[in-house]
Amino acid sequence: MTHTPLPNVPWQLTGNHWLALPCIHPADGAVHVVGVLHRGARAALEFAGGPDFINGSGPALLRPAIEIDGVIHDLSAGTMAWERAAAWLPTFTCSLGDVVVRGTIFAPYGRDVDVAGAVYVIGVENRGTEERTIRVRMEGALGHRQLRVRSARAAEDASRVSRSAKGLVLLEGSAQPGLGALAVGSDGSADISINGVRFAIARSLTVAAGESTQAAFYLAAGPERDGAEATAAVMERRGWRALLTGTRDALRQLEQSTGSDAVDRLINRNLVFTYFYAVGRALDDAHYYLVRTRAPWHGLGITVRDWDALMWTLPAVLLADDALGRELLLRMCELHAYAPGRGVHYLDGTLFEPGFALEGVAAYPIAVDRYIRDTGDAGIVDEPAVADALYLASDDLRDRRDGRVPLYSTDVTPAGTPAALPFTLHANAAAAMALDILRRTLDEEAAREVEDPAAVRAAIKRHFAADRDPKARLASAIDLTGKRAENDDPAASALWLPLYEAMDRHESLYRRTVKAIPADTESLVQRIAQLLGPESARVLEWLRRAPLDGGLAAELVTEAGVAVANGGDASLSGLLAATAWHAVHVLGVSA
Repeated sequence: MTHTPLPNVPWQLTGNHWLALPCIHPADGAVHVVGVLHRGARAALEFAGGPDFINGSGPALLRPAIEIDGVIHDLSAGTMAWERAAAWLPTFTCSLGDVVVRGTIFAPYGRDVDVAGAVYVIGVENRGTEERTIRVRMEGALGHRQLRVRSARAAEDASRVSRSAKGLVLLEGSAQPGLGALAVGSDGSADISINGVRFAIARSLTVAAGESTQAAFYLAAGPERDGAEATAAVMERRGWRALLTGTRDALRQLEQSTGSDAVDRLINRNLVFTYFYAVGRALDDAHYYLVRTRAPWHGLGITVRDWDALMWTLPAVLLADDALGRELLLRMCELHAYAPGRGVHYLDGTLFEPGFALEGVAAYPIAVDRYIRDTGDAGIVDEPAVADALYLASDDLRDRRDGRVPLYSTDVTPAGTPAALPFTLHANAAAAMALDILRRTLDEEAAREVEDPAAVRAAIKRHFAADRDPKARLASAIDLTGKRAENDDPAASALWLPLYEAMDRHESLYRRTVKAIPADTESLVQRIAQLLGPESARVLEWLRRAPLDGGLAAELVTEAGVAVANGGDASLSGLLAATAWHAVHVLGVSA
């Protein structure tokens, strides 16, 4: 797997299910890239100021600038103080002499305000004693467009910037038909200038002493220019204040509470990130899709595994939004369950990389059961897509059973690496839980043919622990002929066994096994799993203090919790949020 290094800039980010704005520069508030999902291309379509947008090099796609009484001020000349409203909306304050500039960047979200767009609000306050003429300008360049699955491919056609008859700046490609377009406008009369791929939109404001006012700029996306224009018109008609109020209200509904402000910040920051960056709506069909992450500095990009989507992303979404959780579960069953556990997929379910993971099969029954327990909606099993997924999972599990022993083989781990030996501890624990669920959810005749999960759990203890050793530890993988792999697999740790009801977390065999796992692992997945082990309080405190990737999950971290590679991991952020919530609310852990 490619481990993508972190960008040089500690980006601010935001977005909604339509748009991702992952690169907002903390020095000057410039937006360097806007990304959307495109089902037809099976990729992210990204509009940027330049090709090295991840590191902040080159021109920005959108950059605010302030002119005070004819003097242009670069916002980077002042110190920008950033805050984050509702764990998701980046806001800044910057002083330019006796003029205070405040900015808010948000992508509308909520029942009545959900649109494929974003708003950049600039507020100016005159703290001086004289009236000021202030010109607020949003300038930028469409210097680069690309498609990205895991690696980026630049668009081959030329970028085109033009002015529409409705007074909007249109950003698109010259080839027809295009995959997408952006429209940029303002909330009032503005001066527009275009020079090649560069453009500027300027609003003139008169601010009396002691007064303040605002200017808003709208960014709208569409499959083509007319659609982008129409979305921009809707945003302008509704007004930025109503859009912001609706967004804030909706975001508050997602927040979780544990009784600890520090833990709440950890959970809510990662939960909201998962909610918008592991889940997106495609620009060309408006359907929801699950991906690993929409952040462009992660090596797995816009691909998805069954396990990551169902066991990492979905539990976090269910904490915040039952209705979306139901829709996502159905989407996974519709698009991916035709071949559960078969490997990595594109967002639309097309196979990207084959490699059978037993956990991917088990994930479907486990996810359905978790959804039912969390929501009480047992009727979901009557949905044809869900029923088919459960029966296919049952068939695949049966095919992977050993002929003599009730244990199940796999080819790769949940991370996609080859299994050390065919029978892994983690996969069989997940399989046992899946079998337990299938015996309760399939029809009576099919349920009778499902292996007894108690027999699988007994076989785990018998075959994965050394025979007749009173101080035995569980192996991470075996081959049933005597070979054993002892090192814990970071992607499939023994620490997770209590979650699958394979073993009690206070059981001596479990405690002996997990105490041998290094506490200073560089794998954040393994660190998160330690929330279920005997050192859960210490680990929760470590996570609470860990810098991570701007507070968000990264696949690899240092002992101090600093992200090293594959940051902006939205699915892993979901696992972090859901497991921390479980540790506090179910296990009673406190930091």
